[in-house]
Amino acid sequence: MIMKRKVWILTTVTLLAGVILGLGIASNFNWTKSGIARETPATTTTSARPDAGKPALKDHLDLINTGKAFVEVAQQVMPTVVSVSSTKVVRGRGPFSEFFHEDWFGRQFRRPQREQRQEGLGSGVIISADGYILTNNHVVKEAEDISVLMDRKEYKAKIIGFDPKTDLAVIKINEKNLPVVKLGNSDHLEVGEWVLAIGNPFSLQLQHSVTAGIVSGKGRNQVGIGDIDYEDFIQTDAAINPGNSGGALVNLRGELVGINTAIVANSWSGGNLGIGFAIPINLARQIMEQLIANGKVVRGWMGVYIQTPNESMAKELELPSTQGALVSDVSANSPAAKAGVKDGDFIIEFDGKKISDSNQLMHLIATYKPGARLSVKLIRDGREKTLSVTLAERPDDDVAPRLTSSGGAGNRLGLDVSNLTAELAQEFEITAKSGVVVIEVKEGSIAEQNDVQAGDLILEVNRETVRSVREFNRIVEEFKTGDTVLLRLVRGENKFFVALKVEND
Repeated sequence: MIMKRKVWILTTVTLLAGVILGLGIASNFNWTKSGIARETPATTTTSARPDAGKPALKDHLDLINTGKAFVEVAQQVMPTVVSVSSTKVVRGRGPFSEFFHEDWFGRQFRRPQREQRQEGLGSGVIISADGYILTNNHVVKEAEDISVLMDRKEYKAKIIGFDPKTDLAVIKINEKNLPVVKLGNSDHLEVGEWVLAIGNPFSLQLQHSVTAGIVSGKGRNQVGIGDIDYEDFIQTDAAINPGNSGGALVNLRGELVGINTAIVANSWSGGNLGIGFAIPINLARQIMEQLIANGKVVRGWMGVYIQTPNESMAKELELPSTQGALVSDVSANSPAAKAGVKDGDFIIEFDGKKISDSNQLMHLIATYKPGARLSVKLIRDGREKTLSVTLAERPDDDVAPRLTSSGGAGNRLGLDVSNLTAELAQEFEITAKSGVVVIEVKEGSIAEQNDVQAGDLILEVNRETVRSVREFNRIVEEFKTGDTVLLRLVRGENKFFVALKVEND
């Protein structure tokens, strides 16, 4: 009996020892689950998580921080953006004038035109604590009275200066210690960067409206906005509407990078389509400084008519590429003429800066002051040549050089031409003494596609002077279908090249 009891006790102790030993070994090999919280949570399936599909906390924080950045920028800049209202008197017929052309006896007479007051609304940005405000020229153009609304107070303003060629103007109110916007560097803007547009769309009741978007493009030109010659727009999809003109385009550092100027809108509603344009502040700064100092803008002038060649022109003129500005004419006694620049020269560098097209060169020349002596690298007859030119002051717009456009390629000329006669010269206001006049441009022809127009005067065909229809026909008849003909034309005071491909008979 005692013996059995000893065996049972021994067996029990042995089993307990085995269990304890097994648990110890298992825990060392991590075969058992922990009964306390772990630093690394156990893996679970996505469907088992109650917050599955929701953004992570970090994503929420990023969105919140971005929103706060918008709020901080808006609060910082809004006090510097003002409403600009203008009034001008226009003359026009009364609303029922069409019913009063004759009296009861059939006698015709004129009623005096009524004077009507026309009001305009735009925006402006305070650029100095003593009351200077930057805005668009079209906001205050021809205005007799200008008012600035700020902090629910109205101030009378006067025009300091305006520049229609960039659509910029500076006005001033008699006030001090005003909040001033911080100027940025528009050259540092990147496509895709966040920007905010601040202004007063449509009415005073909507002043200090803030919209957000990105920089959609830079260096936009030839977009056909008003009479602006110097186009270098920032494109943005931040909503810009009528009344935003002259307002601020700012980056997320609260810096002014552009002056909101124009939109592409529905023809039926005038609303925003996500394509807005702003004048870069680097250009606006140059203009506003001159307007404040002198009341006008003085630009450098070289005296060349320039255009950007297309591939057909580059091939016919044996140019290395289309990257540059082709000189189609040189004004007499101009800085360019004195420096030895000739028509047909291809300018590839100006003051050490590479030229991509004629628009860039025109902008670049205008940034220098009269009297500046600069180097011009060009290609003439296949050889590089460097000249030195001293800029003069740009003359009045009616005699100033203008950009000329280049056409594309196509397939026979489609032109009817005539010798230059006194009657044609009078009809088309041609002042040249020789050349061949375009009488008609055939519909659908390559000439029409390249904007050749009736009244254009042909001076040269493939760099050979033509003085009569006979000479013109002699040269053109030598070309075969598909060959390119390079024409040098005169339209008004503008001379330019056009490259056309000879069509089938």
